[in-house]
Amino acid sequence: MNSPAPHVGRVAAVLFDRDGTLVEDVPYNGDPARVRPLPGARRALDLLRAAGIPTGVVSNQSGIGRGLLTDTDVRRVNDRANTLLGGLDTWLYCPHPPEAGCGCRKPRPGLVIEAARRLGVPPADCVVIGDIAADVQAARAAGARGVLVPNAATLPGEVETAPSTAPDLLTAVRRLLTGTRGGGS
Repeated sequence: MNSPAPHVGRVAAVLFDRDGTLVEDVPYNGDPARVRPLPGARRALDLLRAAGIPTGVVSNQSGIGRGLLTDTDVRRVNDRANTLLGGLDTWLYCPHPPEAGCGCRKPRPGLVIEAARRLGVPPADCVVIGDIAADVQAARAAGARGVLVPNAATLPGEVETAPSTAPDLLTAVRRLLTGTRGGGS
């Protein structure tokens, strides 16, 4: 069941998944030239910046642990995305493959907790926006709130079980800023 979006006074920070949420999902992308912001992403971030709400990225980047990318590759892609999106306040990623069992890989809470710490806000006052269940599960595990913005990679069951959904990123952010109810996909 979807729950109401939090009141703007209670949103201390908004954290985003990177691939499929802020930028086009290019599997194991190590090339900054292939970074393309998704429609509405820059505008959504501009609205949050105008409201004085800190932003960050929490992203699984298992290509590093699989030997397909380097830390430098991911940092270069993140830097390009950061430039195109107008700048976010913190960028964190998990370099481990799923089988590593680390605490930072979503759906575990490590990235969300660390991003909140870096931004100086309690995790409970953060909202995590992503495109798959692991994003909203990481939010829940950290005590934050999650919003699912489905795309072609999102499974129907993930939409059905999401605590809150929005049809696109800009709508998700506008709902957070106005405190309106998040509907189904």
